[in-house]
Amino acid sequence: MSNDELNLSEQQQIRREKLEKLKEMGRNPFEVLKYDVTHHTDDIKDNFDEMDGKDVAIAGRIMSYRDMGKASFCDIQDRNGRLQVYIKMDEIGEEEYEIFKTYDIGDIVGIKGFVFRTRRGEISVHVKELKLLCKALQPLPEKWHGLKDPDLRYRQRYVDLIVNPDVRETFIKRTKIIAGIRRFLDDRGYLEVETPILSTIASGAAARPFQTHSNALDIDLYLRIATELYLKRLIVGGFEKVYDMGKNFRNEGIDIRHNPEFTMIELYEAYTDYHGMMELMENMIATVCKEVNGTTKVMYQGVEIDFAPPWNRITMMDAVKQYAGIDFKEVNTDEEAREIAVRLKLQDELKKKLKDCTKADILNAAFEAYAEKHLIQPTFLMDYPVEISPLTKRKNDDPTMTERFEAFVFGREVGNAYSELNDPIDQRERFDQQAKEKELGDDEAYEMDEDFMNSLEIGMPPTGGLGIGIDRVIMFLTDSYSIRDVILFPTMKPIDNK
Repeated sequence: MSNDELNLSEQQQIRREKLEKLKEMGRNPFEVLKYDVTHHTDDIKDNFDEMDGKDVAIAGRIMSYRDMGKASFCDIQDRNGRLQVYIKMDEIGEEEYEIFKTYDIGDIVGIKGFVFRTRRGEISVHVKELKLLCKALQPLPEKWHGLKDPDLRYRQRYVDLIVNPDVRETFIKRTKIIAGIRRFLDDRGYLEVETPILSTIASGAAARPFQTHSNALDIDLYLRIATELYLKRLIVGGFEKVYDMGKNFRNEGIDIRHNPEFTMIELYEAYTDYHGMMELMENMIATVCKEVNGTTKVMYQGVEIDFAPPWNRITMMDAVKQYAGIDFKEVNTDEEAREIAVRLKLQDELKKKLKDCTKADILNAAFEAYAEKHLIQPTFLMDYPVEISPLTKRKNDDPTMTERFEAFVFGREVGNAYSELNDPIDQRERFDQQAKEKELGDDEAYEMDEDFMNSLEIGMPPTGGLGIGIDRVIMFLTDSYSIRDVILFPTMKPIDNK
């Protein structure tokens, strides 16, 4: 296809013409196979006293250019930052200098020279030899700095990373956070395992799945919404501490807290309960936060959040009593609860028709409408109704409630944990009730998994389980407004270029 057929801009056309001239001179940058880098920009700046006068070889992208006639200054950016380089015609030769002056912002170059400090005090590299390693045929957007259109930033993350150092730092922190979580668990004897992404049953969470088809097996399959039931099988099999960190997929809405493809960790430990999971989670997040940020305190959207243990603990009923003024311990029937729902104007919060709602449904809706937004500091919301916790053990002193908590920060749920239900008879009854909920129109109800049921009948020890939304935790530890700010390539609707 010719350049004219590509509908190139003037700048794109000029850059291609420069490339053709370089090829005619035998200097095609795309034929360069490697470049031996000895140092990065931060190595030089952080250790100037040792590096002063020493020869170095660096490589990076030209981010600025200042022509001073027979000499020029450029800023070169590599993975760790920027560094000024000084190119002098007398040093590299007139022909080489004229070729250099045809380079563009965005081109990637290799530079050999010695370290020095300019008269203005700026640490720099005096260039003795430079080589074009890649010709940028597209210019960087002129108004990228300060650009407020997040859609373009998410679609062209590669440009976002080039020109916005804070974005690059966020994703470096993301890697450190994930590594820190793994290290924390590995040091405590947890075994990292891998569970299937494709399954014939979508279960383990209340969510709508993505569906696909296997041509080889000629069966429909689901992308996993949770790893829970597979990890519990491993507890049955004798692994006492396991975790799986990876992608889950839920075919639901997209907003600042939700992306259809997200990173989740689930972990299970035999012979403990949800209190053990509380202690593990608060210590893990505090440890990782301190490793990455130097303190357990972070500023999130102008509010100071302190992850230092112990986190706040409150039951769902007490939270609703405190913030909605309703004591559900005094509510004895579903009919009474429905009257309260009308009084609290909860109809829009309920996932099904009011006449089909139970006390449990209305208690949960009251929490979400009145209490959730007040849980700013890290808080464990404890003891959920059994009807909305189908995989959780009942409380011994109140069989209508379960040993379950969700962790909240800044009014947002970041984790979910249970004292895991290991009674196969009770579990089957719960799954049967979920099947009835699905018949009533709840497309997020759990599905029966007969092989999982068989594993419970083999016998699972008392177990504590915990799931954490990794992306949401990273949002808080990096002060990121949207979940898309911490996912390198968030799910986006294609642009119609027709």
